[in-house]
Amino acid sequence: MAGRNVRNTRIASRAVRAAAAAACATLVLAACGSTKDSVSSGGGGTGKVGVILPLLTSPFWQSYNDYVPKMAKSEGVDALKTVNSNSDPSQQITDINNQLNQGVKGLVVAPLDSAAIAAGLEQAERKGVPVVAVDVAPEKGKVAMVVRANNVAYGEKACEYLGKQIPSGKVVQIMGDLASVNGRDRSEAFRTCVQKNYPKLKVLEIPAKWESDTAASKLDTLLNANPDIKGIYMQAGGVYLAPTLQTLKSKGMLKKAGQAGHITIVSNDGIPQEFDAIRKGEIDATVSQPADAYAKYGMYYIKAAMQGKTFKTGPTDHDSEIVKLPSGILEDQLPAPLVTKDNVDDPKLWGNTVK
Repeated sequence: MAGRNVRNTRIASRAVRAAAAAACATLVLAACGSTKDSVSSGGGGTGKVGVILPLLTSPFWQSYNDYVPKMAKSEGVDALKTVNSNSDPSQQITDINNQLNQGVKGLVVAPLDSAAIAAGLEQAERKGVPVVAVDVAPEKGKVAMVVRANNVAYGEKACEYLGKQIPSGKVVQIMGDLASVNGRDRSEAFRTCVQKNYPKLKVLEIPAKWESDTAASKLDTLLNANPDIKGIYMQAGGVYLAPTLQTLKSKGMLKKAGQAGHITIVSNDGIPQEFDAIRKGEIDATVSQPADAYAKYGMYYIKAAMQGKTFKTGPTDHDSEIVKLPSGILEDQLPAPLVTKDNVDDPKLWGNTVK
């Protein structure tokens, strides 16, 4: 790891703090609205960075994987070829240990299991290797930052959309893995919002563990018993979109928006396939989870962490907010807009930039 002159670092740090104070007229750096203003002093650092993916069977993670080398280059990070844990939390811990044994100086990891990832984080901490978590926040362990969108907002946005479209009746939420904080946050937020704001809706739930086959078989069974379903919330379009549409089609229940019997469908991810389905009227909306920004700020924060920088809560300079989780970990909550037929062609959406 290359070092910097300590005296120069302290001078630079004082300059940053002085500029921040002048700009904000406050001693609280976090109020400045910029992650860069929240940097505290630390030594410089370079070296190889390992990037560990949870899976590659989802178009969302395939897109993230494609963005990683591009964003690493733009952020000046020397990232190794990505490693795919293939939906296996135990394999992910092995992958972390393998990367550490190769001498990486930083890790960017998308945890599969919010609790199980602690074992890998402990190994990294012992070796003094900083970690940035992407998409999923660990329940415990040391990470420099979690780069993630507000998953509670995902569930709430889906609830609000369905609630406004459907006065009463049965709606289904196809849930993610409840071992992941993402699955728990989306599920509880959707359930709570419906109970509070749309009491005439009845929520039926399918625990699908981010598995397309599980989603398809359980949805088929549920529709046999409940052919009067009026809405569906899919927590991950990358794995649930195709099986959901195929299941509905096989039962003659896939009606386009505006047609009698249309089932209102809201998804999460923002992949091109969801956008196409919105244009065709097969689904109605999705929450665009920022695969490009996940890669960009994963690289940004790991570079900062390797340089010894730290961050504080508050608005950032990239339209997000750093918050402190109950565990004490900091999380940069990136924006994730709702996409409908009204804005599906917006060129700023990452799903419209994928070739």
